[in-house]
Amino acid sequence: MTRFPKTALLALAALALTPQVADAHCQVPCGIYDDGARIARMYEDATTIEKAMTMMQELAPKSDAQSGNQFARWVATKEQHAANIIAITAEYFLTQKVKPVAEDAEGYGEYLETLADHHRVMTAAMKAKQNADPAFAEALRAAIDALAARYDTGHTH
Repeated sequence: MTRFPKTALLALAALALTPQVADAHCQVPCGIYDDGARIARMYEDATTIEKAMTMMQELAPKSDAQSGNQFARWVATKEQHAANIIAITAEYFLTQKVKPVAEDAEGYGEYLETLADHHRVMTAAMKAKQNADPAFAEALRAAIDALAARYDTGHTH
């Protein structure tokens, strides 16, 4: 019978107890959009994910209770910041910024490319949640870079 390391059990417990809250701009037609602020938030989340992965790598070989506690907290932090990126992409960009284009209309190909860029960000964030390898954080940052190129990121509050 295989035994799980204490750090893995602590991480699972932390994940089970972490509340999941989405924080979107709004879903009423207020007309107040700040794409740059959302992109900046996504980069901040990605940086936090990178830091969490680094700290997890440092803490993984340790077996003391404090290290296990910190490991679990970094896992939960990584999960939350990846969820933030998914929520911003879905609830702000996809619902409020990306406008549908009919299949037979001009701009349909660009619309599909735009959807694909958003999907890549969400998928990369999901993979960053599932993994501890910093390569997944790098892939997430690259996906955010591609998405950011589609928006005016100069205007932030």
